[in-house]
Amino acid sequence: MMRLAPMAGVTNAPFRLLARECGSDPVTSEEIDARALVHDNSRTREIARFLPEERPITMQLLGSEPDVLAEAARRLEAEGADAIDLNMGCPVPKIVAKGQGAALMRDPAGAAVIFRVMRRAIRVPLTIKIRGGWDDRSVNAVEIARVAEGEGVGGITVHPRTRAQQFTGRAPWETIASVVDAVRLPVTGNGDVRSRADAEAMRRATGCAGVMVGRGALGAPWVFLPAPPARAERARAIRRHCQLIMALLPERSALLQLRRHLAWYADGLPVAGQARAAMFRVPDATALQALFWSLWEGAPALL
Repeated sequence: MMRLAPMAGVTNAPFRLLARECGSDPVTSEEIDARALVHDNSRTREIARFLPEERPITMQLLGSEPDVLAEAARRLEAEGADAIDLNMGCPVPKIVAKGQGAALMRDPAGAAVIFRVMRRAIRVPLTIKIRGGWDDRSVNAVEIARVAEGEGVGGITVHPRTRAQQFTGRAPWETIASVVDAVRLPVTGNGDVRSRADAEAMRRATGCAGVMVGRGALGAPWVFLPAPPARAERARAIRRHCQLIMALLPERSALLQLRRHLAWYADGLPVAGQARAAMFRVPDATALQALFWSLWEGAPALL
């Protein structure tokens, strides 16, 4: 199993649908703030929106308060979520400062309470996504995994870098293997996977049941295909992504997403650095796409 990882500001409905069309197994939403969802924040409601054709889909929650997380999970289940995932891996300072994301790993006993309360609140599977630990002195992925198993969590995704590492350095896959050895739950590995060959190497090295691809899918949603696609197939995927963005997102959000994703798709093309800067100056979606395709065809005259 090889699937798209949740990424804040990235794994919205257009990208999730494209990843599924490119061969990803069931996908997960970007992180949804539990408290904002319970308070019916309009932007959060939009983030939590998904389409019937995306199912089965896992919805990921971010928070630290057991009752609030449980209520948010209940609401997502009522709206059709097929599983709920708890974010225990986000390393962003403003998130961990609130005791959320990777900060939850600093308190295994508190995490146990969250698992218990959320598990009782919903009937669909509850999963978690964790890091190796907070820092090199507190690599406790195995401890958290065992606590989760004891509280009825149904699956675990492990990104083995610590919070202190952020996304730097090599992802120590041996941490994933240690979690696989410690629990009977299905364990999904995540970290430094940029191709199907990488995914197969991770499975061999760790024994994980599946692989989740995050940054390796940015600008390359075809990473889930059995073999690297031809240039024409990549172009079709990019055009499809643009169509989905324009059809499913409000105008302002669509322009922001086009800028972000077309900049990633431009990686490796001639004058890509200059083109990315130009993309963020273009005032509308039509001109932005024209600029990208001029670069793609090797005639960046519009720069």
